[in-house]
This record gives sequence, structure tokens and C-alpha cells, in this order.
Amino acid sequence: MALFGSALLFALACNLDTLVLALGFGTRGTRPSLPGCLVLTGVTTAVTVLSLELGALGGDLLPPALAGRVGGLVLVGMGLWMLLDWLRTWEEPPQAPPPAAGHYLSLAAALAFNNAGAGLAAGVTGVSPLWGGAANFAVTLLFLPLGLCLGHRLRGGRLAELALPLSGALLLLLGALEAQL
Repeated sequence: MALFGSALLFALACNLDTLVLALGFGTRGTRPSLPGCLVLTGVTTAVTVLSLELGALGGDLLPPALAGRVGGLVLVGMGLWMLLDWLRTWEEPPQAPPPAAGHYLSLAAALAFNNAGAGLAAGVTGVSPLWGGAANFAVTLLFLPLGLCLGHRLRGGRLAELALPLSGALLLLLGALEAQL
């Protein structure tokens, strides 16, 4: 159960940007296509699994006690970086990329980039690539319609501004738990 809990927390932290993207679509009254959503989900999941695998390989090179602490501290650092970035851009309005059909692959790459760094660190701490990939896939599929629904209901709202600090806080929490701080 602990393996699944870490994987789920990891997937939630990594996919808040997916929620914000869908929120942007919803506030514009735009609904992304099903193939586009599957591209977003497939690419981010593939990159997540690959980065978790690479992180696990790197973790195998370190003594077990040190691997968890190093990976956890990296996650803490990434969480702090996100929180500081949020504080730096406090007054800037959130900007969602345009939902044109040709942009799905580039949007997926941007979403996957976030997962790659966190995936490497989480892989070092022992987050299972199988569970992490499955959790990422499920959370991405959940957050796309959830973000659309929230966006439609909250047009003009400021909910999107909370995604970066919440993502940072989740990574900070996961890192602290994994590093046993």
C-alpha cells in the first residue's frame, strides 16, 4: 500500500499542470479532442515511466539508505523551487497554451518535461515505475475532464494560480517522506 501511496502522491504532484491546462481549455469554452487527450496521456505516461526507470537505475548505484535520502532531497528541492517560482510570479495571470489540434504533441512534451525531473528523483527513492506509470495514466485521465469541468464553472476565477504552489507542496511532502526528514 505504501508503494501505491507514494506513486499516487507523485502522480498528483506531477499532473497539476495537466489540471491547469484543462482548466484553461474550460475557461475558453474549448473541449480538446479525444485523440488529443490520449496523446497527452500517452506521452506523459511514457516519459514518466522512463524517468522512474532511469531514477531507479541511478538509485541502484547508491547505498539504499543514501538513495532514498538523495532522491527525497531532490524532490524537496524541486518542491521549494516551485513554491519560490510561484512567489516570484504572484501577480502574473496564468496563461494556457492554445488548444489547436496540431499542438497536442508539443503540449504533451511540455507536460512530460515536468514529470521527467520529478520521475528521476522519485525513481531514486524507490517509487515503482509500474505503479508510478499507472498512477500517472489514471490521474492524467482524471484531471483532463476535471479541469475542463472546473474551467467551465469558474470562468474568470483564480483557481489556476494555486496549481504551482500545490504541486510544489506535494513534491515537498513526498520528498520529505521519502528522505525521512
